[in-house]
Amino acid sequence: MRKMSPTIEGKLTVLVTTLGYEFVGYEFAQVNRRAIFRIYIDRPGGISHQDCSMVSHQVSAMFDVEDPIEGQYSLEVSSPGLNRPLFRLAQYEKQLGQRIRVRLQVPLMLRKNFAGILQRVENEQIYLLLEEGNEVMLPFSEIEKANVIADVSL
Repeated sequence: MRKMSPTIEGKLTVLVTTLGYEFVGYEFAQVNRRAIFRIYIDRPGGISHQDCSMVSHQVSAMFDVEDPIEGQYSLEVSSPGLNRPLFRLAQYEKQLGQRIRVRLQVPLMLRKNFAGILQRVENEQIYLLLEEGNEVMLPFSEIEKANVIADVSL
């Protein structure tokens, strides 16, 4: 995953917050040879298509001036949805007791993908209770991608 400069990420945070939304995070994705820069926003009561459109226009204007991303890409602004992505330790702490999926940058115990119940967050470590009953400690610095696994049962 490509990282943005902390300065641009800070400016994005300020811009989105000034518009009245929470800046959840961002990700770069490759879809059918197309680069996508996706920003996640949220607020109490949820996000509408109009919210995403307004934030997209403002971010586009800022990016026209700052030009923070090399090459061609599409900008998308989205709600985090039910399978909320997790970017910062504080976001993990809000999801204690929830099922999450984590992909690491490098294998740990011969695997990169883990799913389980988030037990705790301590000293920049994520503790998951795996489905097979074992607890595993995952270093936050090694997490490539993580998200909540939505419970969609009725």
